[in-house]
Amino acid sequence: MKLITDAMAQTEQPAAPAQTAPAPAAPTPSPAPSAPATQTSVGAAGGADANQPPSIPDMMAQLVPIFVVMGIVYILVIRPRARREKTEQESLRNVRRGDVIVTTGGLVGKVTKAIDDNEIELEIAANTRIRLIRTAIASVRAKGEPVKDTPAPAPAKAAKPAPETKAKP
Repeated sequence: MKLITDAMAQTEQPAAPAQTAPAPAAPTPSPAPSAPATQTSVGAAGGADANQPPSIPDMMAQLVPIFVVMGIVYILVIRPRARREKTEQESLRNVRRGDVIVTTGGLVGKVTKAIDDNEIELEIAANTRIRLIRTAIASVRAKGEPVKDTPAPAPAKAAKPAPETKAKP
């Protein structure tokens, strides 16, 4: 038990200086666990109190890196994605007869007819046609030449043969 009381006594009293002269009397603060610290710390803001809000230049110095990171993310991630989505939407909007497409379900087929703005007719096998909503198109594989709806022109009339000239005897 004596060891415990000696250890407690050493932690409560600071070590005496090596000189034999009496040290100036300084009040020793008693530790109070429930009391808040009343000491003020000197910060980098020129002696401002720790409880006061940061000054405007300090706040701006903290916000500038955040805005720089947001700008980099916008340039590297958001803008390219928006461009890509725009070109994909445009290609899906411009699907027409003869295009080979892939659906979101994995079917590959050729567009035979555009029914309206929202639906197309897709040929997935010989004489097998299905109706498909344009939003179900995953990608356009090959742009085909559009099939003309007009009938083929009538064959040209045979030209009159040139009059035969008789050879002179």
